[in-house]
Amino acid sequence: MDANQDDRNIGAAEAAPRQARPRADVDARRDYFDDPRRKSPVLALVLSLMPGLGQIYVGYYQQGFLNALIVASTIALLASHTVWHIEPFAGFFLAFFWLYNLVDAWRRAVFYNNALAGLGPAEMPDDQSLPTGRGSMAAGAAMIVVGAVLLSNTLFGFSLQWLERWWPIVFVALGGWLVYQNVTSRK
Repeated sequence: MDANQDDRNIGAAEAAPRQARPRADVDARRDYFDDPRRKSPVLALVLSLMPGLGQIYVGYYQQGFLNALIVASTIALLASHTVWHIEPFAGFFLAFFWLYNLVDAWRRAVFYNNALAGLGPAEMPDDQSLPTGRGSMAAGAAMIVVGAVLLSNTLFGFSLQWLERWWPIVFVALGGWLVYQNVTSRK
């Protein structure tokens, strides 16, 4: 037996126990990637091309519907031609908000996955607690009202021309709700 053969046998003997030992970090990583609750940041980003869908996919329903409402309202404002001289501002706002929406969906999916796996020293930001899965009474009521108004147009031919003049009432109602929530939370 020559010296090279002995070195190969010793190397193989030393390598065998290393391969046979289970690696906890590899198993933990495999469990993390196989977790069915895990959300894909790439899918959240792609879904956010339609504003709000990425946040809804991750489980942040209120944020998703709010993003969709902001983008839809800005588009409706731009299309109405009722506000002159702010179209450039609204256009820039829409572009930057859309980009924010994409980045936010990616970020929320990553934070969700990290919190789910208990990975990393970073904590969830204050505005990003894990979703609770419960709905919002105000958002549900708003969706019912909007659906009923739109259904009355399609089923009964009810004219929606009054919306052209009264759409800002949505902002008044939303502002009133936010003020009410702030006052009741202080008590």
